[in-house]
Amino acid sequence: MVLETIPPFVPVLLAAFIAAVAPRTVGHGVGFLATAGVAVASFLLPEGTLIATQLFGFETVLYQVDDFSRMMGIIFGLIGAAAVLYAYSSEADGRQTAAALGYVGTSLGAVYAGDWLTLVFFWELMAVTSTLLVWHYGGRAVRTGFRYAMAHGIGGSLVLAAVVWQYAEVGSFLFSASTGVVGPIAPLLMAVGIGVNVGFIGLHTWLPDTYPSPHIAASVFLCVYTTKTGVYAMFRAFPEGHLWIAYMGGAMAVFGASMALLQEDMRRLLSYHIISQVGYMVAGVGIGTTLATAGAFGHIFNHILYKALLFMSIGVVIYRTGVEDITEVGGLWKVMPVTFVSYLLGAAAIAGVPGFNGFVSKGIVIAEAHYSMETIVIGSKDMFLGGEDLLWWLLIIGGVGTFMSFIKLGYYVFFHGPATIDPDDAELGQAAPMLAVGGLCLALGLLPGTLFEVLPDTATIVENYTTYTTSHIIEGVTLGVAGFIGFFVLKTPLSKATWIPDVDRVINPAFFYGGRALVLAVTETWAAVDRAVVAVATTAMRVRSDPQHYAYTTAERLPGVEAEGRPSADRPETFDLQISMGTSVLLIVTALTLALAALLL
Repeated sequence: MVLETIPPFVPVLLAAFIAAVAPRTVGHGVGFLATAGVAVASFLLPEGTLIATQLFGFETVLYQVDDFSRMMGIIFGLIGAAAVLYAYSSEADGRQTAAALGYVGTSLGAVYAGDWLTLVFFWELMAVTSTLLVWHYGGRAVRTGFRYAMAHGIGGSLVLAAVVWQYAEVGSFLFSASTGVVGPIAPLLMAVGIGVNVGFIGLHTWLPDTYPSPHIAASVFLCVYTTKTGVYAMFRAFPEGHLWIAYMGGAMAVFGASMALLQEDMRRLLSYHIISQVGYMVAGVGIGTTLATAGAFGHIFNHILYKALLFMSIGVVIYRTGVEDITEVGGLWKVMPVTFVSYLLGAAAIAGVPGFNGFVSKGIVIAEAHYSMETIVIGSKDMFLGGEDLLWWLLIIGGVGTFMSFIKLGYYVFFHGPATIDPDDAELGQAAPMLAVGGLCLALGLLPGTLFEVLPDTATIVENYTTYTTSHIIEGVTLGVAGFIGFFVLKTPLSKATWIPDVDRVINPAFFYGGRALVLAVTETWAAVDRAVVAVATTAMRVRSDPQHYAYTTAERLPGVEAEGRPSADRPETFDLQISMGTSVLLIVTALTLALAALLL
């Protein structure tokens, strides 16, 4: 079968090359076909398909299909096709979409990898291609893209170090060589390195800093691939879960939603909610039960759909109005009804309204946090802040914050005050992917069994979890009511609290000025070394070309030497030769010393 011999990243990367050199329409058309084809092929590929090869002389598996990689391939291809169509109608040029397709292709390479070396190879390429995607827009995206690149360079280096340590422990890069990452050091390095990509608290600042800055179509791609590939890698590293990863996920759910409530920039608000929603996925991976892991991957699938939809909807608002601040627009539901309906579908899905896909997957993770943590937490009765229910409470609070955030965003953009501008609604090429993705959010919520069919461990989900029970519905409705009341009670205080900073208010200036100081120090040091070496070399060449003249000129300044440069009676006749040879050696040693000092600096 031909599909089994061609890794899914290959056609997408070829499409990226074509998009970079072909006319804009041709490039986008090829990109759409390639990504849509990957979605279909991923669905059809049989489990166990693999391509074993050598990478850098090591045994690797370039391409391996199992339930987890297949699901990632389906959703990566599906949303990639929708994003390419949206990009074309949003006036993205061919080079931008080429970078985006390169980003999609390298992400596919990472999730289909069958070993750590291949995964980290594509992981680093994913950072490069996504940085190019950000930089392409220019303006402030250049500076945020630089910070993005530095963050992922550091995170990728930690992941690479963990992979090397893993090889030292087990003697192989293959996933099959051990159950996750083993040893005393590799798990810590891996957790922190992947934590950069998924937005662990304290390692998250690149995300709300970067995603609001590039072209609106670029933000749609960015909101999908980096963080979800990170969650996938976290599962590969910790397939049996880890308690503190679960709690970090819960903390992310609360932190992201809380910070989103303080934002007035539309895409920055959406970016903080990526942190919050990824927290549910990380919590599911951390809990580690079969059902929790399935819920985490279900939430990956669903989140990609509704988060891309939200970025597309808000992107249309920005595209048509040129405004990114929620306080500067309002009343747009009357003049942009298609965009409003699309936003409403995405907001209901991310908030977990019963009947939408977010309710299905988020419900699985929350249920496992409630029912399984007691068996996971050792000595749970002695734990602080609620014992085994702590994680459940964190996820519940995050759910209330999610409702509040998207009530806030929808209220200010679509309802608050009369429409002071009269923009056109979405282009047909924007509306089509938005409504299609919104329809999927609704369909997968009403027919959760369809979602379960593409998730890992389908049988376990069907046997152990029922989506629409009375308690689950009451929980979802209660969160919605609490969020609605909470927003309108706190609307005024929240509008006055937008000054509350995140740590990036300190990190970004420190990074900028510290980086500039470092660059200046290095460049000025090298410049000084360069001047010194040039001077030394010039003098050495002069001595070499006329040693007799240099010896006499020097002799005039030395005691015991006659003024006209001739040797005195107590000096040997070979004085001029000694001077030239000694000076040359001294100059060479000086040059080598300066060069070594520069290298050490």
